[in-house]
Amino acid sequence: MVGFDMASNATKASLPSAKNSANSILNLVQGDPTVFEPYWRDQGDKCTLVISGDDLMSYYSDYGNICWFLQPQLAEAIRNIHRDVGNAVVNGRHIVIGTGSTQLFQAALYALSSPAGPEPVTVVSSAPYYSRYPEEIEFLSSRLYKWGGDANTFDKDGPYIEVVNSPNNPDGGSRHAVVNRRGGRLIHDFAYYWPHYAPITAAADHDIMLFTLSKCTGHAGSRIGWAIVKDIEVAKKMIKFVEFNSLGVCKDSQLRTAKILETISNEFSNLGSTKTGNFFEYGQRLMAERWRKLREVIKRSKVFSLPKYPKEYCNFFGEFMESHPAFAWLQSNGSMDAEILLRTHKMMVKGGKCFGVDPKYARVSVVGREEDFNLFLERLSAII
Repeated sequence: MVGFDMASNATKASLPSAKNSANSILNLVQGDPTVFEPYWRDQGDKCTLVISGDDLMSYYSDYGNICWFLQPQLAEAIRNIHRDVGNAVVNGRHIVIGTGSTQLFQAALYALSSPAGPEPVTVVSSAPYYSRYPEEIEFLSSRLYKWGGDANTFDKDGPYIEVVNSPNNPDGGSRHAVVNRRGGRLIHDFAYYWPHYAPITAAADHDIMLFTLSKCTGHAGSRIGWAIVKDIEVAKKMIKFVEFNSLGVCKDSQLRTAKILETISNEFSNLGSTKTGNFFEYGQRLMAERWRKLREVIKRSKVFSLPKYPKEYCNFFGEFMESHPAFAWLQSNGSMDAEILLRTHKMMVKGGKCFGVDPKYARVSVVGREEDFNLFLERLSAII
């Protein structure tokens, strides 16, 4: 999922880019997708949007839609991009818009756990799980749901919610539900199920599927996420949560998102059946090159190792491909705490404990700016 992964405090989160000083702390905690800035800069005014002072003043966007604050242009753009990419079934489904997929995650939990039962519904996810799941659930101290930890060890009777994050943050692997008990409900977090990160093996078709613009195109600052929902009653509850939480979603951001997604879809129309030159082709080449460089460094290392991802047939590109995740899931080869080791070399990362696993693991962002990524490789090469 899942949006901006902040450092543990505001001071850390506001550290300057490493280019400012050779001795500065390199912040690799955040999954801030600035890697795609050059592509969008080169697009010139293709995504320029002019909004007049009297535009978009009403709360309402579409009286005929159950998601009354969803701009029709954005709904169409979302459906088109999923049809173009082939990563999710959208026909006959309801689209719920949110301020990033973080808000929609909370909306989905609310929808699946209300009305309240005698006890809060347990929420689980397979470890290593996205670190924000327990943080967001425990932060609210809700009577509706509670964090239950690793789905692989969950053995209680009764209702539960399992969050399936695929490709998984932090380790980049493909995931499926593991609990499979009576009374279970599923939320599928597909923030990274796009062709520049992983092979598109099928059009996902689940009850609740979460997506976010930040990981699709890199526009994290627009704060737009969407859920594709089968059940209209679940969709209505999610909409009610967003309504109570923020009384809708910013129309300016929605229209900008629609314009960006339309720009990508128009590339398909202009190029015919080929994907060459499309944003996703650009992103895939860029991520593949970063992972090639990273694996070269790790190959010479006696300290760290990385997961290996199987080649799978990607329906979007029409060939067998490996995954190139937004994060590197580093494992120290000894008993060393990976986070501590990297911090001694002025690299701030998130350690395995945050994801429910051994501290020998650490998650490192590889979607930052070029100068930060190169400095990461340089400092990683110095650890012998």
